[in-house]
Amino acid sequence: MAKSLEVYDAIPESAMVIVAHPDDAEFMVAGTIARWAKAGSRIVYLLVTDGDKGTSDPNVRGEDLAALRRQEQEAASAIVGANAVEFLHYEDGMVIPSLELRKDIARVIRKHKPKAVVCQDPTRYYSGRGYINHPDHRAVAEAALGAIYPAARDRLTFPELLKEGLEPHKVQEVFIGFTEDEDLIVNVSDTIGLKAESLKAHKSQVGDWEPLDMLSEWAKGAAEGQDFSHGETFRYLKLDEL
Repeated sequence: MAKSLEVYDAIPESAMVIVAHPDDAEFMVAGTIARWAKAGSRIVYLLVTDGDKGTSDPNVRGEDLAALRRQEQEAASAIVGANAVEFLHYEDGMVIPSLELRKDIARVIRKHKPKAVVCQDPTRYYSGRGYINHPDHRAVAEAALGAIYPAARDRLTFPELLKEGLEPHKVQEVFIGFTEDEDLIVNVSDTIGLKAESLKAHKSQVGDWEPLDMLSEWAKGAAEGQDFSHGETFRYLKLDEL
């Protein structure tokens, strides 16, 4: 039996997507971001790493791959209408949910002041019998949630950010993607094509593969029982009372 999911039709005034690697956002949330951007939402992507380990080619240097993947992420983000992309340049595959990472993410949250944040699931270690979740995904998600609350919100947390001129900011909504604990769905029927196009921008990772069929199948499965054809699902947190 399909889960009972709340349909989210609102458009956040501004949103930030916090992920570990280039292409994470495209797989997870690009349909939703394209929908929000088309409706006028201001979108910022924050990438913790540059994806410098994402190859099996022995002739590719990590620094060259990182530069290429940054370019690919910029192109992918532009396709869905994002306004800015920021990189923290942590080493791919080596991310831990440190206080330093929490502070670095809080800095970017305070800078851009998003009303909503989309991040990955810090509790997801595996899925089914064929997928182990990348440890960077979990680490970045844990740090992102800690940055949202309390680090970005509380004045006396990381006081050095105040010295940088970055006042506290309270995020109002959190969307946790790629989770098996979803309770909310966004209709991406009109933007599933843009999601596929944005993923194709990561040519170093997908080559000449056409991802639309797979992404469409995922989104149709998510939308089972809804009155629309394609959806992206999330665990949703409303933080107005914090």
